[in-house]
Amino acid sequence: MTETYRPRRSVLYVPASNDKALAKFASLTCDAVIIDLEDAVAPADKVSAREKLAGIFADRPVANDYGRRCEMVVRINALSSEWGADDLLAAARCEPDAILLPKVDTPRDVLEPGDVLDDNFAPDAVKLWAMIETPKALLNIGPIAELGRDPASRLTCFVAGTNDLVKETGILATPDRRYLTPWLMQMVLAARAGGLDLLDGVFNDFRDLDAFARECGEAAAMGFDGKSLIHPTQIEAANRAFAPSAEALAEARSVKEAFALGENAGKGVIALNGKMVERLHLAQAEKLLAKAAAIGA
Repeated sequence: MTETYRPRRSVLYVPASNDKALAKFASLTCDAVIIDLEDAVAPADKVSAREKLAGIFADRPVANDYGRRCEMVVRINALSSEWGADDLLAAARCEPDAILLPKVDTPRDVLEPGDVLDDNFAPDAVKLWAMIETPKALLNIGPIAELGRDPASRLTCFVAGTNDLVKETGILATPDRRYLTPWLMQMVLAARAGGLDLLDGVFNDFRDLDAFARECGEAAAMGFDGKSLIHPTQIEAANRAFAPSAEALAEARSVKEAFALGENAGKGVIALNGKMVERLHLAQAEKLLAKAAAIGA
């Protein structure tokens, strides 16, 4: 987790070409939106969608109904495409919270955009997120994730591109994601090693909210920080699934309070409710409580 925790339980894709969707996102309770110039925008509309960015960010919301500002991210087209380089510069001028890079295969695919941002004097607050959506990205995921330990790289978050992984590998997309799960867990390990946040891929059938909620619960159990979404109806279930439960919060408070007792000062291990509790559990408890405070849980 980053030093200042930013909840990313629900991260909604909003096509930059869809005026109706753009008009609504400020009133939604998602933790972040991704203004999409890539998959959600037809080739004929790429340039006009990019030209809308300045107006979108000029009216960025100060805070949502819960008193927190919705994080705003721009997904650009791949830098190898005819639109990518101009997308990157246009996004940088808007100073979003982050720029989401598609088709990241190697560390160079993160470092080179970072250099462009540096050369164009983009503030350090403009971070980079990386889509993990190709077989090559999975083979190189360790070195890519290590960039998260280097603030100069700007990398702070991985986003699983599950639809593209299914397409590129030819695996069968089953409801339980049995063939995807090993790669999803590989992403979790790499993200944690690099100190990165990690978002699960989209759930395509936005009308099946029960199945969506189950997938969110499974992703939270796997260690994901949140989920990327394609429809506002998915926000509530994602926020609920990736928020700490009441039981977990109660246990975290008890651990923190126990270590704060004078008789436990300096101890590495204590007994609490018949269990051995170490200081690593205290660190976990403090992170959970910080997360709860950030989302108002």
